[in-house]
Amino acid sequence: MSYENYLAGEPVIITAALTGGVQGKEATPHLPETPKEIGKAAAEAEAAGASVVHVHARKDNGERTFATERFQEIDDEIRRQADDVIIQHSTGGTGASDEDRHLPLRTDPAPEMASLDMGPMNRYDHLTSENTRGLVDSLHEEMVERGIKPELEIFNDGHMNETYGLLERRELAEPVYGTLIFGPGTLTPPKPRNFINAIDNLPEGAQFNTLGFGRHQLPFVTMGILFGGHVRVGLEDNIYYERGELATSNAQLVERVARIADELGREVATPSQARDILNL
Repeated sequence: MSYENYLAGEPVIITAALTGGVQGKEATPHLPETPKEIGKAAAEAEAAGASVVHVHARKDNGERTFATERFQEIDDEIRRQADDVIIQHSTGGTGASDEDRHLPLRTDPAPEMASLDMGPMNRYDHLTSENTRGLVDSLHEEMVERGIKPELEIFNDGHMNETYGLLERRELAEPVYGTLIFGPGTLTPPKPRNFINAIDNLPEGAQFNTLGFGRHQLPFVTMGILFGGHVRVGLEDNIYYERGELATSNAQLVERVARIADELGREVATPSQARDILNL
């Protein structure tokens, strides 16, 4: 993927990250947490232009859970309320056992996609997410067994190296799909030059997705569109629409990036087109 892909007008896949596993309704009352709320948010995001929804699960009290049963409830609601949107489960997180990290892969039917964190990172002042090579390999193995497309989450340059290591250890179905993540802490520093370097370092033939946390969401997804990639927005990554103004929904953030893509000459991919692009 490159500027040439932008010039060719290839469709852009918009992923809506609906909930996340960190902040809750204390941060914004608009964050969907229950299965019904997440199903409604998925339907609204799809109507606004999202072809993929990135899903985390919450307990009734708002705490994060990896339980297969809760993901099943959410998927059932998404399929009931949305049309044809692609479901992508998160397997990432802090404070969970390796076995727990596999649980989101075991719904029936399996999700079409799932995230795969490519290496360790500091999450908060006192917590890390290890993501050992052994865990990465075992998650990838189960994804392959269940026909799930991995979305490789590349949080920094070291994770890019780990991506090449995974390609050496295991066979990945083409195209490789990696999300380039920019923001504070362990994430890639949010500077335009780092974005260009990350694209240049991707494996040959890879498709890329762009994610900017917080105030970096809008500029980085715009760059993603301009450089022929795909984009992710949503309340997991950014709860604000403008400085000091909370976004009212995931759909509001999707609508804006869909409008930007249209103004820049990129068609917004339908779920069917996204399946073709990613070879689902």
